[in-house]
Amino acid sequence: MGGLFGVVSRDDCVFDVFYGTDYHSHLGTRRGGMAVQNSKGIQRSIHNIENSYFRTKFECELSTFHGNKGIGVISDTDPQPLIVGSHMGTFGMVTVGKITNLDELVQEAFQRGHYFSDTSGGSINPTEVAAMLICRESNFEDGIRHAQKAIQGSCSMLVLTREGIYAARDRLGRTPLVIGRRDRALAVSSESCAFPNLGYRTECFLGPGEVVFLDADGWEQRLRPGPKMQVCAFLWVYYGFPASDYEGINVECVRNACGVALARHDHVSVDHVAGIPDSGIGHAIGYANARKIPYRRPFVKYTPTWPRSFMPQSQKLRELVARMKLIPVRQLIEDKSLLFCEDSIVRGTQLKDNIQILFDYGVKEVHMRAACPPLLYPCEFLNFSSSRSTLDLIGRKVIRDLEGDGQVDVNPYAQSGSEKYEAMIEGVRSRLGLTSLKYQRLQDLVASIGLPGERLCTHCWDGSSYY
Repeated sequence: MGGLFGVVSRDDCVFDVFYGTDYHSHLGTRRGGMAVQNSKGIQRSIHNIENSYFRTKFECELSTFHGNKGIGVISDTDPQPLIVGSHMGTFGMVTVGKITNLDELVQEAFQRGHYFSDTSGGSINPTEVAAMLICRESNFEDGIRHAQKAIQGSCSMLVLTREGIYAARDRLGRTPLVIGRRDRALAVSSESCAFPNLGYRTECFLGPGEVVFLDADGWEQRLRPGPKMQVCAFLWVYYGFPASDYEGINVECVRNACGVALARHDHVSVDHVAGIPDSGIGHAIGYANARKIPYRRPFVKYTPTWPRSFMPQSQKLRELVARMKLIPVRQLIEDKSLLFCEDSIVRGTQLKDNIQILFDYGVKEVHMRAACPPLLYPCEFLNFSSSRSTLDLIGRKVIRDLEGDGQVDVNPYAQSGSEKYEAMIEGVRSRLGLTSLKYQRLQDLVASIGLPGERLCTHCWDGSSYY
């Protein structure tokens, strides 16, 4: 996925950009970058963060950076920020999202005689494509409007200019942007959790397709928000940091509400409730409180020396790191019936290993409650899963077991309570070795978030698409 952070200030902003960007480290594992504007132009630094954290790569460089405007990015895709020379002047740019019609835009640019200089692994940098679209117009407002109209999928962006920062949320608002204010400075961020410890207070959430311009004197709207929104519901379930708000709705509160909804439809008898660390914890606390069952931690996460396992490039490494991070507590496992809440069940590989460890340690029963419906469709908007990895989703594997390898209509399996849905859930339960398994109903997830269903993107669960 990825996250953005930008600052305009009357004072030097380097440390704010550094720490604000670092607060987005949970959103990506491949690249980190920051750029600041000063009297000499734009200073930039980009590092690979696959085996280390953002701050460890950039901290030693901070004394060389100076400026009162800056942007930063955590990215799971291309190196950023880009520095672009254009008829509008030199500007820096960062983006998050996924341009699904990238190939078409590139081919159309080639036909115009355009070329691209920044490639990653032989592919065109999506941020450079977005910059190319902006530069086709005479000013930034028209350029950003043109880019958002041409791009399918999603692309939220920050554009750093000599005068200030343009912040643009993607056309359907799939990824959030929020403005924060403090004395003598303004910030714009993907995650509102970046604000409190830097002294900013949340002031405004950008609407879908909205574009604002920020300088040290304040901010003003340059393009009004569109009427339709499809913000990613998975932000509240999994991606988002618990202290963040999207559309004014807090992540941890939604996770607690999801746990309550799971408990409302459940009557299984267990000794303790637990959450799969970390994002399952909020769901489990809600469940435990609703059913008045003690919350315990039979798995404790050890993180000080292990690299992140969010989406490492090596599946083998991801499984090793995940296994080494979670340390079992025998006294809370042996001879106990346990119920775990998990944010979601994706491929199930790590979860199956964790369940086996519980039985190796003498657990009597392991019940699993997933805070969202089964993941069955590829994410087309945020690089969460590619069409190839969708075949590895555990729900899709079970469907292939039931239907064979031919063309299958997946939609009946997404209908909670249907015969095919129940057969799929039983297949997943069996594969994972669970005593029982239940998933959240989509209507209960939507109710837990509190936004109208038509303003949420739920494509990965029900296959719905909006462009």
